[in-house]
Amino acid sequence: MNVDVLLGLQWGDEGKGKIVDVLAPTYEVVARFQGGPNAGHTLEFENRKHVLHTIPSGVFRTNTVNVIGNGVVIDPVIFEKEICQLLPHCPDIYKNLFISKRSQLILPTHRMLDAAYEAKKGNAKIGSTLKGIGPTYTDKIARSGLRVGDILNPNFKQKYEALKKSHLEILDMYKFQYSLEEEELKWFNSLENLKKFSLVDSEIFIHQFEDKKILAEGAQGTMLDIDFGSYPFVTSSNTVCAGACTGLGIAPSSIGEVFGLFKAYCTRVGSGPFPTELNDEQGELLRKYGNEFGSTTGRPRRCGWLDLVALKYAVMINGVTGLIMTKADVMNDFDEIKAAVAYNINGEVFENLPFDISQEITPMYASFKGWKSDITKCTNKDSLPLELKEYIRFIENFVKVPVIYVSVGPDRKAIVDLQ
Repeated sequence: MNVDVLLGLQWGDEGKGKIVDVLAPTYEVVARFQGGPNAGHTLEFENRKHVLHTIPSGVFRTNTVNVIGNGVVIDPVIFEKEICQLLPHCPDIYKNLFISKRSQLILPTHRMLDAAYEAKKGNAKIGSTLKGIGPTYTDKIARSGLRVGDILNPNFKQKYEALKKSHLEILDMYKFQYSLEEEELKWFNSLENLKKFSLVDSEIFIHQFEDKKILAEGAQGTMLDIDFGSYPFVTSSNTVCAGACTGLGIAPSSIGEVFGLFKAYCTRVGSGPFPTELNDEQGELLRKYGNEFGSTTGRPRRCGWLDLVALKYAVMINGVTGLIMTKADVMNDFDEIKAAVAYNINGEVFENLPFDISQEITPMYASFKGWKSDITKCTNKDSLPLELKEYIRFIENFVKVPVIYVSVGPDRKAIVDLQ
C-alpha cells in the first residue's frame, strides 16, 4: 500500500481541509482516521466557503473515493445536515463516500453527558465542543458503545436502550436536566440517511486500493492528542500519525510521506496552556486578520506567536517528511514577527517540550522583520518577499524538515509550491 498522511501540528485549525482539497487530485482515496463532528475543515473555492465536520475533504473531487474510517465517531444528525448541505455541490456523494461499520455512533445522551461532565468541572472545564466526542470514545474503550454496523442488526433497538439506560443513570446522578424525546426522534430518523451509504469493513475495503495512492486525513492537531498533547486539555483520540494505522487498519510499513500543517502563528480554542499566547493588540490583530473564530463552535480563537519548541516536538512525534505553512498572508502587515525557540521555566532554559506546559513559562523569542506586503497574489517561490523566505528558512533549520508549500490565501488556488 501507498498511504500518505496529512495532519495538524498545533492545536488544530491549521487549514487541513484546504490542503487536502489541493492535494486530492493526486490521490485516488482520501480517508478520515479519527475525530468526529468536533472537527471543522474549511474549504473555499468559487467564492463559496464549505465546512466539513465528519466527511473527508476529498469529497469535492468527483474522481476521489472518500472513506470514513473506524477511528471516527459519527453523530448521525450532524452527518445528515452535512450531507444535505453538500448534495448541491457533490451529487455523487452517495456513490463516492464509504463509511466504516466499525465507526462509533454518538447518541443524543452522549452529548448530554458531555455537557454534564463539563458543567461539573466548573472553572477547571477543558473547553469541550459539547458534541459528545469524549463520552463516545469512553464507551468505545469501555466496550459498551454502538457502532455503525449495529444499525443493521435486528436487535439494535435493544442495544440502544441498554446503553441509553446507563447514560440516564449517570445524568440523574449528576442531577442534570434534560429533554430527550425530540432529540431521540431526530436521531433515529437520521439513521435512515446513514443506511443510504455503503457501510463497509473499511480495513478490508481500503486494502482493495493497495495499488492506488491513499491520503489519510487527520482532525484536530498534535498538541490535542490524548497521549502526547497538553493533557488533560486535549481531545479523546490519537491525532498523531500513528492514529492513521489504528483508525484505518493499515500497517505502519504502508505509510510514506507525512505532511505536517502549521500556521505561520499559533491559535487555540477553549481552555488549556498556550505558552506563546498574546493577550494584547497583536493577538487581537491576528484574530481579526485571520478571522480566527471556530468553524465548529464559533468561539474566538486564542492567538499567539509561532511556538517552534512545540512544532519541533510535533515533527518528531509524527515523523513529518514535509511541512506546509498556512495563513502566511495573515501576517502581511506586521512590522515584526516572533517565534518561540525555547522556554524559560523558573530560570531554567528548556529547548524541548516539558511534561507539563501548564506551569509558568516565559517564551524566549527569535525576532524577524515583517514582509509588509500583500502576498495573496504570489504564485511561485520567486515572487515571495525575502523576509517571508527568511522566516521559512529559519523554521526549516530549527525543525530540520523542509517547508514544501505555503498558503497565501483562503482559496484553493492560493498556494505556492516551494519544492
